[in-house]
Amino acid sequence: MDYKKAGVDIEAGYKSVELMKAHVKETMRAEVLGGLGGFSGAFDMSAIKKMDNPVLLSGTDGVGTKIKLAFLLDRHDTVGIDCVAMCVNDVACAGGEPLFFLDYIACGRNEPEKIATIVKGVAEGCKMAGCALIGGETAEHPGLMPVDEYDLAGFSVGVADKKDLITGENIKPGDTLVAIKSSGVHSNGFSLVRKVFTMTREALDTYYDCLGGTLGETLITPTRIYVKALKSVKDTGVKVKGCSHITGGGFYENIPRMLPDGINAKINKDSYEIPPIFKMLAKDGNIDEQMMYNTFNMGVGMVLAVDPADADKTVEAINAAGEQAFIIGETIAGDKGVTL
Repeated sequence: MDYKKAGVDIEAGYKSVELMKAHVKETMRAEVLGGLGGFSGAFDMSAIKKMDNPVLLSGTDGVGTKIKLAFLLDRHDTVGIDCVAMCVNDVACAGGEPLFFLDYIACGRNEPEKIATIVKGVAEGCKMAGCALIGGETAEHPGLMPVDEYDLAGFSVGVADKKDLITGENIKPGDTLVAIKSSGVHSNGFSLVRKVFTMTREALDTYYDCLGGTLGETLITPTRIYVKALKSVKDTGVKVKGCSHITGGGFYENIPRMLPDGINAKINKDSYEIPPIFKMLAKDGNIDEQMMYNTFNMGVGMVLAVDPADADKTVEAINAAGEQAFIIGETIAGDKGVTL
């Protein structure tokens, strides 16, 4: 008996590392010390000495049951982007610059080419966010997970000068709410998505004119990474008062997280075109409006609160960074929460 016969292939692990090295190398920043394969990742923090009061920010998350879609489509090159996005968007949402990222892949059986493809997506996400992929772990779990399945999670660390933190504490009635468009469902609500749509390869490969592609292509589209858009706003000199990353819990759970007591977010749901995938979900699943806005991002990946005088400048800065922004509403006096 040996480890391989017990279900863990050490040689496959070595091959995975070799295959992913080229992707990881593309994410390197000058601050990264050492190479891939050590017991820990090292990152030189001397640059933060230039800040008056540096604060470290962190975010950790996974891709959730969207992974099931990747299995069905046998498409593993985008879920890594989702994983990075879920973490770095949270860091950026607080005013931070993501510095580095680590991933964790648990699998039933280590298939080096598949693992390398997953990590390629993680590296792509890191490049979009401007952070370095400085380490990770691939754990083979025979007997615990099916041999053809895996799970993916990540962890990001960023930094901000304390004076630049986005806390929401200065939001007042009359501030403008600026939305940044999502790329679709992103990585939340897939437990409901999988109940609404038939999860077979045939159904996922069906083309819909309203979607401009197949159902599977639409659903697998990775989460947008908003790090550069928020940096673009900051570089214009605009002070973002509050910022919400619209993830699980949709509008109703996430927008209030940036609001102080006594402030209500009044959202004009007719201020933008809701993407067709959400209309399909509501119709095919017979899901009422409140549940839709309490589960999905409804076409909005992030909401910013800014002074009305800065609203147009904020929209222009976000658009200049390659995203799409629009004014979605305003803050009013009232119970902390959201009014559609």
